[in-house]
Amino acid sequence: MNQAWHSLTSEEVASRLDVNVQQGLSETEAENRLATSGPNEIPSAGTRDPWRIFTEQFSGMLVQILIAAAVFSLIIGEGLEAGVILAIVLLNAILGFLQESKAEKALEALRRMAVGQATVRRGGRICEIPADRLVPGDVVLLQTGNSVAADGRLLESIDLSIQESALTGESAPVRKDAAAVLEPATALADRTNRVHLGTQVVYGHGSFIVTETGPATALGATARLLESVTAEPTPLQKQLDGFARSLAYGVSGIAIVILLLGTAMGESFRTMMLTAVSLAVAAVPESLTALVAITLALGAQKMLKQGALIRRLPAVEALGSIKVICADKTGTMTQNRMTVSVLDVAEHRLELKLDEPDAAGLAVEIAGHPAIDLLLIGGALCNDGLIENPEDPHHAYRVLGEPTEAALVLAAARAERLKPELEAALPRIEEIPFDAGRKLMTTVHGPAAADGAYPGVVGQYLAGSRFLSLTKGAVEALLPRADTIWVDGSEQALDAAWRERIVRAHDLLAEKGMRVLALGARRLEAPPSAAAKATLESGLSFIGLIGIYDPPRPAVMQAIAECRRAGIKPVMITGDHPLTARHIAEEVGIDTTGGVIGGSEIAAMTPAKLRNAVKRCAVFARVAPEDKLRLIEAYQSEGWSVAMTGDGVNDAPALKKADIGIAMGRIGTDVAKEAAQIVLLDDNFATITAAVRQGRAIYDNLIKFIVYLLSCNVSEIAVVTFAPFLGMPLPLLPLQILWMNLVTDGLPALALGMEPAEDSLMERPSKAANELIFGKQGLHLMLLVGALITELSLGVGFAYWLGRSAAWQTMLLTVLVFSQMAVALALRSRTRPVSQLGWGSNPALLGAVAAMVLLQLAIVYLPPLQTAFHTTALSLGDLAVAGAVATTVFLGTERIKLAGFLRHG
Repeated sequence: MNQAWHSLTSEEVASRLDVNVQQGLSETEAENRLATSGPNEIPSAGTRDPWRIFTEQFSGMLVQILIAAAVFSLIIGEGLEAGVILAIVLLNAILGFLQESKAEKALEALRRMAVGQATVRRGGRICEIPADRLVPGDVVLLQTGNSVAADGRLLESIDLSIQESALTGESAPVRKDAAAVLEPATALADRTNRVHLGTQVVYGHGSFIVTETGPATALGATARLLESVTAEPTPLQKQLDGFARSLAYGVSGIAIVILLLGTAMGESFRTMMLTAVSLAVAAVPESLTALVAITLALGAQKMLKQGALIRRLPAVEALGSIKVICADKTGTMTQNRMTVSVLDVAEHRLELKLDEPDAAGLAVEIAGHPAIDLLLIGGALCNDGLIENPEDPHHAYRVLGEPTEAALVLAAARAERLKPELEAALPRIEEIPFDAGRKLMTTVHGPAAADGAYPGVVGQYLAGSRFLSLTKGAVEALLPRADTIWVDGSEQALDAAWRERIVRAHDLLAEKGMRVLALGARRLEAPPSAAAKATLESGLSFIGLIGIYDPPRPAVMQAIAECRRAGIKPVMITGDHPLTARHIAEEVGIDTTGGVIGGSEIAAMTPAKLRNAVKRCAVFARVAPEDKLRLIEAYQSEGWSVAMTGDGVNDAPALKKADIGIAMGRIGTDVAKEAAQIVLLDDNFATITAAVRQGRAIYDNLIKFIVYLLSCNVSEIAVVTFAPFLGMPLPLLPLQILWMNLVTDGLPALALGMEPAEDSLMERPSKAANELIFGKQGLHLMLLVGALITELSLGVGFAYWLGRSAAWQTMLLTVLVFSQMAVALALRSRTRPVSQLGWGSNPALLGAVAAMVLLQLAIVYLPPLQTAFHTTALSLGDLAVAGAVATTVFLGTERIKLAGFLRHG
């Protein structure tokens, strides 16, 4: 920002940046500037470099205790033990580094997918480009809901207000003025002729010329200040860390008891000290949070392939608890292929089939019907949609903008009423933007010609007046504001009979699932003053109705049926008419037996009545943004986790309020995407269901490997704690405990996190929102399986010790390792016997278990490792006993988990 662009006129800025604002940059010039300025992106402060990831592996409290144990070993002269302990610490660090690096790469891939779009003027054409391709000199168009994609000087501002709190801290939106020329020393917050990257358009529209991109922007300067800020752990990670710390404190107490008890029974203080420290370290699954992060990141990558971009990793797991999905109709449950299907005016109705090859014949078909012609023209002019390639000889029109408005512009174009030509003859001079409360939008158009003459049907309607006011919106909002109706080129009083006919026509279209808009017009003799703007939407002449149809997506019906089987309630929340909402709801399979509740009814309900209403009703129509908040609060007050979809600026509060906010990736505004945790790249309801399925699978796998890790740790603690009460010496040496921790944690647990989703996953009820991470069944499994391993392994070790076998300690160690591998295999499913899953469905787990068994055999039979770990070679009979015990543990775990599922599931 080396120039005070705000102190220059827009013409001076354009001159300095060498750009024609009417044409924009050429593609060649834009590419040249991109090579000079670099991509329009700010380096992520959250990305950790490899060296930092590696050093962080040694920052944990428990790892530092392990290092202290190695130092202690050196002090007492046990160099070999110290070397092995440090080797294990290094190996753990390497594994953690590899795992977290993979997670960082997955997250970085997600960040790259989140690049927004910008509407620009390039080479005289209006087009959309990735925001990271913007360069200084680009002319960018803005409308309500956009995120500003670069810093720039305004060229045009029409009722333009921008929320700049992210930069300035000011909560109120800033009204912008493109005509302003300010002093060079003007503060950032007061630069009303400037826009900045990362801010949001909350009202109006305009355009600006890009002056800075990427790191050179005001947000780029702010981002550099954030590089030293440490990212907060996610709520899920905090819960897991808290659990691990609680476990650490408990185990520390047990370690002190073991230290004192072992010393009292004649064991050396050095051995018992190492044992106590090693046991404390082994008992706490220090790799748990890393494993969770990796599992969530891998799950996010899978969801990305299915069309759901996860912006915040905890949302992956949180999807497992969703009990209500509140979704908009348009574009989510329907195809977002809005098509004008019916034009209805007084005395005449025309059904269109614009998808057919002869659609261009519409221009001939409307001849002789001036009201239909004016209806098409008015729908295109009172509209913020932009048409691209209007000169294409094959009518390959592409319209940018909100889908409903795009449908109106396209319908007019098919009738050879091209919006650029209409705007050239009837330029917009004033407007009242659409508002969800009014459900109306109004524009005022003045003559381009000096004599004020208008060609065709517009001139016929104006009958000598100079200015045309157009209003479009919901029928129930517009009809009370109309006094007359235009009938075959002449105006008549809008009496009760006409009103009844309009309402009947509207209801007929709505019952067929169409979205119905009405168009009204007014003649003006002069441009409206600020005071007169308030009266523009009264005294209207009713022109006609436009029926727009958006067919349901083929996959939505199956997705909704799957949600209902899973105990998830699909809810439609739409701004459309109740009749339209009911028709589409019935078509896609949403329950309508509770009726359809309108926005006005919601507003009149007390919180208690609304809570009762949401229990029985699943379709809400004519819903305002504030109604969405109340609906979400009503569901949440019943203890239900809510997912909410949205696409507009006004949806952002509801997206934030919901347990999971889901924004539309194609039609969604940047504000909505920023407020959401998940972005649907295809705007498809079926993708939500697929994401829920994946979320449940990830949650299921989290439970599996958490229970696995803790049951293994419980057994290790119990064996060392209870052995002295049987009169046995120390059952496991410090290095053996550390070895078990290395072998049984890590790879097998990570492989469990990669288990494919079970078939019955979407037939189970959602978990409660306040349920512990492993729930009642997980606690049941952890304690009973830990007890089973302890009982069998300690029993074998005790029997070998009584028989004075030199291999009793090695046998106990091997039985523990084999048994824990058996538990890993048995926990592949919490609800079904492993035999029903197929042994080859998770090759990663089979490979991990096989590798761990081979490593255990290596320390039992290889002389150098025998010396290091104080092991003795086992006979084939001993191995058979260890295998038999592991098989018993496997079968016992199968029985415990199935009984626990029936009890708690």
